[in-house]
Amino acid sequence: MEDFGLYVIITRPVLPYTRIAEICVETGVRMLQLREKHLCDREMVGIGREIKPVTRGTATRFVMNDRADLALLADADVLHLGQGDLSLRDARRIVGRDMMIGLSTHSLEQAREAIAEGPDYIGFGPVYPTTTKAVPDPTVGTGLLREVLGFATVPVVAIGGIFPDNLPEVTAAGARNVCLVRHLMESPDLETRIRSLQQTIG
Repeated sequence: MEDFGLYVIITRPVLPYTRIAEICVETGVRMLQLREKHLCDREMVGIGREIKPVTRGTATRFVMNDRADLALLADADVLHLGQGDLSLRDARRIVGRDMMIGLSTHSLEQAREAIAEGPDYIGFGPVYPTTTKAVPDPTVGTGLLREVLGFATVPVVAIGGIFPDNLPEVTAAGARNVCLVRHLMESPDLETRIRSLQQTIG
């Protein structure tokens, strides 16, 4: 899998879900993940079924977070697994061989183990302190990020506490795939922010 640039995660957004999907399609965002841990399964599948018709047939891949069963029911293009979720091998038994799978990692050891499993990409972070997660993992910093980028054989998404003011440090470490959650989800002017970030990431 090639690098894809800006990775957008939907978490408690100020804009409607379908509008976010439309903007991502319009701006050429290639990865759009639904991550709403406070919602029930039925709500997640319902939102996924609203998003998928918008992204279907476009360059934007729809990613379902954590749950292989919900990813299958919502016809997601990608399943993203955390450290406490199913193993990649077990998830494959549910979603099959065609669905792409990404893995979250929070240390050098986890990154190496994840890459050995053969995912399509990994997430690595939090690079900086973050309040997006209720119980955040320890920060990894740009030093460890650079190390992971040095040995990774799949795309690496830098995530966690990233904002426009520290984004240059992240890209200077070599990151080509970056996720900024709060900066995007808390703004009604999503399109402008996405286009600005795309120029910075390159």
